[in-house]
Amino acid sequence: MIELDREGSVWVLRMRAGENRFNLEWLDSVNAALDRVEASESPRALVTVGEGKFYSNGMDLEWLAGVPERAGDYLRAIYAVLGRVLGFPAITVAAVNGHAFGAGALLACAHDFAVMRSDRGFWCMPEADLRLPLTAEYMSLLTAKLPGRTLHEAVLTGRRYGGEDALAAGIATEVADYLDVLPRAIELAAGLSGKDTPTLTEHKRLLYGAALSALSGS
Repeated sequence: MIELDREGSVWVLRMRAGENRFNLEWLDSVNAALDRVEASESPRALVTVGEGKFYSNGMDLEWLAGVPERAGDYLRAIYAVLGRVLGFPAITVAAVNGHAFGAGALLACAHDFAVMRSDRGFWCMPEADLRLPLTAEYMSLLTAKLPGRTLHEAVLTGRRYGGEDALAAGIATEVADYLDVLPRAIELAAGLSGKDTPTLTEHKRLLYGAALSALSGS
C-alpha cells in the first residue's frame, strides 16, 4: 500500500494502492511513513509518488458509504495528513505521475513543490460537478497554495489541468516526461534537503499559519 525508501538524503514515499484513494487504513500508513521521515536526521527531504496513471484519486467514497458513522473521524484524519504535509519540517516534492483529483489534488498542493507529468494525467477539483461542496478546511489549503485566479477557476468550474496548463496556472512547479517525473522530483528535493529544520518549520508557519490552524482544528 505505502512503501518508503531512501535515496541519499531523499525519502521516497511510494503510494501503491491502485487509485490511492484515502481511507483510514491508507491514511494510517501514510502517517507511519511520515513519522519515520520526521524522526530521521538531516539532511533530508520527502518525495511522494503514485504509480501507473494515478497519483491519487482522493477520498474513498465507496469505503465511506460502508461506515457512514465514521465520517467525522475520516475527514479529521484527512485534514491532519494534509496539514502535516503542508507544515512538514523538511522540503517536500510531489512527483505527480498521473491523475490527482479531489483530495489527491489537495495532497499534491500541500507539498512545497510539484513536478507533474507533461503528457498525460490531470489535476482537478471536481466537486462542483459532483455536488459535493468543499469544506472550509479544504478551501484553506487551496487558498494558501494557489494563485487567486486559478483558485477561482478550479473550484467553480472543476477544470481538468494537464501538466502544461497546471504549470501555467501555478499548480505545478515543473513538468517532465513520464519517466523523468520521479528522478526530477528527487533531484529537486536533494538540492534543498540541507535546509535548517527549525527555520524551515517557522517559515512554513508564517506562510501557511491560517491553513495549518484550520486543518488541525485549532
